[in-house]
Amino acid sequence: MTRDISGRSRPPVSSAWPFPSSPFTRYAVKTVGLMVLAVAAGVIGWSGHPITLPLAFGFPALWANSPSRVAAGIVSAGYFLAASRGLPQGVVNYFGSGIAEGLALWLGASLAFVAVHAVLWTSRSGRGRTVRYAAAAVIISVPPFGIVGWAHPITAAGIVFPGWGWWGLGAAAIGLLAMTTKFWPIATLVLGGAFAWSAATWTEPSLPQGWIGVDTKFGGERGKYAGLFQHHETIAAIKAAAAQGHKVVVLPEGAAGVWTPTVERLWVHELRGVDITVNAGAILVDGQGYDNVMVEISGEGARILYRERMPVPISMWQPWLTLIAESGGAQAHFFANPIVEFGGARVAPLICYEQLIAWPVLQSTLYSPDIIVATGNGWWTDGTSIVAIQKSATIAWARLFDLPLIMAFNI
Repeated sequence: MTRDISGRSRPPVSSAWPFPSSPFTRYAVKTVGLMVLAVAAGVIGWSGHPITLPLAFGFPALWANSPSRVAAGIVSAGYFLAASRGLPQGVVNYFGSGIAEGLALWLGASLAFVAVHAVLWTSRSGRGRTVRYAAAAVIISVPPFGIVGWAHPITAAGIVFPGWGWWGLGAAAIGLLAMTTKFWPIATLVLGGAFAWSAATWTEPSLPQGWIGVDTKFGGERGKYAGLFQHHETIAAIKAAAAQGHKVVVLPEGAAGVWTPTVERLWVHELRGVDITVNAGAILVDGQGYDNVMVEISGEGARILYRERMPVPISMWQPWLTLIAESGGAQAHFFANPIVEFGGARVAPLICYEQLIAWPVLQSTLYSPDIIVATGNGWWTDGTSIVAIQKSATIAWARLFDLPLIMAFNI
């Protein structure tokens, strides 16, 4: 302690810091600093550009170096909320509600990610902390917490280790775990070097010969599905693709509207005599609610290809309806139909929300697919980067397993 000219004692003041130093001040400064870095990792890493995804690898180091459990929660919240920043505007667009509802759902969606990482954080460095992060990474990858497990850092594996497949996934997992140890600077250099090499030799996923994804710009509205005009416009686009020599056309989620016998007869009739096979998104209604599906259509007939494993929570998947004996929400088929046969290939299907979470694509790749087909209906994402983030994540997975990729979105 030192004394001022009046003889009263006062705390020492660092020449580099103009305010009295205290444990709380150091704690607050460190927490804020880590949170700012976490926000930057979320914003830049999940910007919608595949090449920036590896910045998400920094999150485990920020989590591990948090000074307390509360700080770990704050860091986790900063990363997740930054990565999912488009959700409030998306909610406003979809529900036609005010921004308050959007902010409430945004914060609510972060609770699982934040809670898992806060509960499993430990002040003890070493193997225990690494094991705890591994547990958090797994828990946030699969249901129930994995249902909102967006922005998982492991998604960047395909950017850092393109073409490595499951070995690349393992290498990325080891890298993430190393980031929680005192060797994180070395891990950063190794991962950074691998990323620099892959960035220098980067190529987009290939397109299978004869296949094409057709984007549409029909816009949308909650509860509104394809009308007769949209059906004719979409079928015309298919015929144009066939005239260009394409044999397989992939259409966006919901492109065929509500799938009924009447709609099926229209499409089959219009495609009769056209040498083309179509994968179209549709809604299949039953007594319990509806399924978000992919339908195979040709001039010979039609069949349901795929039922979505994980529809969008709240807006589509509403499991609480069964508790009050009501129907109407989209049904989730969690681990069903990970692979479908279509166009002479084994297809890993991903509809919209499934592109943002880890388990659907990983489950599908266990069955050695020949191609990834990713579709979406992004009319409600206007003013956000949600569709760009979906595409970047899907591209990363396709590059990891060196799989051709076909995408089709309605905006």
